[in-house]
Amino acid sequence: MILLYTDFGYDGPYVGQMKTVLHRMAPGVPVVDIMHDAPVWDPRRAAYLLAALARESEAGDVWLCVVDPGVGGERLALMLECDGVSFVGPDNGLFELIYRRLPGARRKAIEWRPAALSATFHGRDLFAPVAAMAASGAEVPGRYLAPTAERPGAEWPDDLAEIVYIDAYGNLVTGIAGSALGDNRTIRIASQELAHAGTFSAVAPGALFWYRNSSGLIEISANQARADALLGAAIGAAVEVI
Repeated sequence: MILLYTDFGYDGPYVGQMKTVLHRMAPGVPVVDIMHDAPVWDPRRAAYLLAALARESEAGDVWLCVVDPGVGGERLALMLECDGVSFVGPDNGLFELIYRRLPGARRKAIEWRPAALSATFHGRDLFAPVAAMAASGAEVPGRYLAPTAERPGAEWPDDLAEIVYIDAYGNLVTGIAGSALGDNRTIRIASQELAHAGTFSAVAPGALFWYRNSSGLIEISANQARADALLGAAIGAAVEVI
C-alpha cells in the first residue's frame, strides 16, 4: 500500500491532487491517509513523529511523505529503502531518524523528473509518481548516496525533548521514545512536574500525567481534559526529564 504523511492539512485540493496521480499510475494499490497535519514547515519535528508512526510498516509498503518548506530549491528528492519498505520525499531530514535507526537503510537520490514539474508542488508532480512507480515494482532512476555523505538532520538528537504534535484531544506528543524512560521518571513542562500513569483512568478527572502512547512516544495528557490548555503548551514547548 501507499501511505501518505504530509503537512498539507485536510482542506483544499492538495491531498486529492496527489491521490489522483497515485490512482492513475498505480491502480489497485491501496492509498491510506496516515496524517496530513504533520508539523507545518517543520521537517525536524515531523521526523520524530514519522519514525514512530512507521514502526508497523511491512515489506512492500511505500510511504509518500511531504513536509517540504524548501520545495523548488536545492534539496534533493530522496527515496529511502529500508528492507522492503520505501520512503519517498524531500531530503531535508524528514527521514533522518528512520535512516539512523534501521541498519542497512540506503538513501537514493531520485533522478527521474516528469515532463512538467511545478516549482511549488513536488508532492503531486514528482514524489507521487515516484511512489506509484515503487509501489508497482518499477525501478526508480537514481543514484545511491554514500553512507558518509552529509545528511540534513544528522546533528539532531536521538530523542527530541519537545512537543512535536498536539492531537484533537489536546494531548501533547513529544519526540522522546517511550523506551528511553522508566516509569519512575518525572517530566517537567511549563513549571509543572508530572508523574507516569499507565492509563487515563489511573488518575483523577482533570489530572495531568505522562505515558507511552500507541506509537511508542512519550505523551503528556490529562484525564478527560485538554493538556495543552491546562499547561498553556504549544508545539515546540520544551520538556525536561528529571
